[in-house]
This record gives sequence, structure tokens and C-alpha cells, in this order.
Amino acid sequence: MKRRARIERTTSESSVLVDIDLDGTGKVDISTGVRFYDHMLTAFGVHGSFDLTVRSTGDVDIDAHHTVEDTAIVLGQALAQALGDKAGIRRFGDAFIPMDETLAHAAVDLSGRPFSVHTGEPESILGFTVGNNYPVVLNRHVFDSLAFHARIALHVRVIYGRDPHHICEAQYKAVARALRAAAEPDPRVGGIPSTKGVL
Repeated sequence: MKRRARIERTTSESSVLVDIDLDGTGKVDISTGVRFYDHMLTAFGVHGSFDLTVRSTGDVDIDAHHTVEDTAIVLGQALAQALGDKAGIRRFGDAFIPMDETLAHAAVDLSGRPFSVHTGEPESILGFTVGNNYPVVLNRHVFDSLAFHARIALHVRVIYGRDPHHICEAQYKAVARALRAAAEPDPRVGGIPSTKGVL
């Protein structure tokens, strides 16, 4: 069964297309108009081993916020659709990702119950903008939007770090690896991995 989804969403602020294959090999084609976000989503696809296409346009001349958040919304929707009924998956996943001086951790439950916890980013970087148009404060918006629209519980924390680029990238890679682990087939699970019988 192919675990792939293609979602398009257009508003007055942005137009977003996401195509994802959960059983891919990390082939990515990303264009959002926010170069650092392209870099983060590329890392997300490659390290999650997802085949991922993202095409977003929006009012980045005003601010990157709308395009970044709306893309995360559609990525979450695509993840939810691609996961299907979640039969035979591991359901839970987590990953520690070191990036030079930074260490980040992500844990995920593909529970069907959206919840997001994001913690640990040093206050010193919260006013920082990476690559001229990606404010670090957008990280929380991305992970909140992804969790809510994918209907997953997602916990992301920066354990320590100094460089804003490394702190952002380690988090995206950790989320990707955690999702990859949770979405993988578990040969010991034949049905839905829940005592409720549904996720």
C-alpha cells in the first residue's frame, strides 16, 4: 500500500503544494521563497527518508510568517493523509540529534490527538533572524502547526546549543528522524497499535 499524499491549499496570503511519500529515499524538491526554510525542509525530507516536494508562494515581501506557517499546515495535513489508518506502524519514535555544539531531541506519538511541546531554545536567539528572513521564533509555529494538522503528539526540545542555525537545523532533523521511526512498519504489529483499536 502506497503511503503517499498530495495536498494543495490556497489562501489570500499563500499558495502551498506538498507531495510526500513516507516510504521514499529522501528525494526532495523544495521551494518556498524562504531560503533557510528550504534548507530546513530539505533536511527534514532527507533525514526522514521521505520523498518530499514542496511548492509555496506567499507574501514574503511582507514577512515570512504566513508562508512558513501555511506550509507547515499543509505538510501536517499531507502526513496525516499519507499515514492512513496507521495499521502496522511503530507509532512512537524519538531521536537525539547533535549538530556541533547543539543537541536537540524530538519524541512523537502518532496518536490522532494533536499536542505540541516546544522548549529549550535559548532566550538569546529568540530575536535572531537566520538567512535574512527566517526569524527563529517561527520554529514553534512550524512544530505547533505540523502537530495539530498531522494530529500527532510532538515534543521538541533543545537540550543545549549556541548557534541559531545549528539550533534550528538540529530540531528539524530530530523531528524528521522521530517521525521516520514512528511511521515505520513494525513486523510484530498486525493491526492498529492501540488498545482502543483506532488512532
